[in-house]
Amino acid sequence: QEPLDTPFDHQEAIFTTRQQETDLFYDELVPEVSAEDHNILRQAQAGMIWNKQFYHYDVARWLDGDQVPPHGGHKRGRNSAWRHLKAHHIISVPDAWEYPWFAAWDLAYHCIAFAALDVDFAKGQIELLLKEYYLRPNGQIPACEWGFGDVNPPLAAMAAIEVFRVDRAQRGCPDTGFLQRVLSKLLMNYTWWLNRKDADGHNVFEGGFLG
Repeated sequence: QEPLDTPFDHQEAIFTTRQQETDLFYDELVPEVSAEDHNILRQAQAGMIWNKQFYHYDVARWLDGDQVPPHGGHKRGRNSAWRHLKAHHIISVPDAWEYPWFAAWDLAYHCIAFAALDVDFAKGQIELLLKEYYLRPNGQIPACEWGFGDVNPPLAAMAAIEVFRVDRAQRGCPDTGFLQRVLSKLLMNYTWWLNRKDADGHNVFEGGFLG
C-alpha cells in the first residue's frame, strides 16, 4: 500500500505547478533573450512584486496628532500643505526594506515595468496618483514622502502612454477609456509644472530636480 499524501506533498505539487507556469510565462514574454538576461528580468520583476505594500499616511491626522496632541510647531512641519492627502492603498514602493515610502517618480517607472506583468495594476496605479486624495487642486502630484511639494517633471503622463501601448499590444485593442479618464488631470499636472519651471515663458525649463 502506498503511503498517504501528506500536506507537504500537496504543497510541493503546488510550488512545482507554479514554477512551471512562471517558466512558461517568461518564455513567452522574452522568447529570444539569453538565459542570463531571462534570469535578470525574472528576478527584477519578482522584486517589484515583493515591494508592493499597503501604504497608509493620513497627513492631517499625522500633523494634528492621534491621541496626544503634538507640540505647536509640528502642524507647520513637513508636508503641512498637504492636509488633503489620505493614502491607504496598495502601491509599488521603491524598496520594501530600504526605501518603503511613497515616491511618485519611481512609481511612474514601476508602472511601465508592471505593465508586462499586470497591466490592470499598472493602470490603476496611474489613476490612483490622480485621485483627489493625492493630487492637489492646482495639478501637482505629490513627489515623495519626505517632501510632497518637491517639483517632479510630468512623468505620470509618460507612464500613462507607455502603459496604454503595452495594454494595446497585449489585448489587441486600445483602452481609450483609460486615456480619457487620466487626460484632463495629466494636463493639469503638466500646466502646473510648466508654470513652475518656465517662469519667464521662454519654453526652456529651468533646472530643478535632475535638471
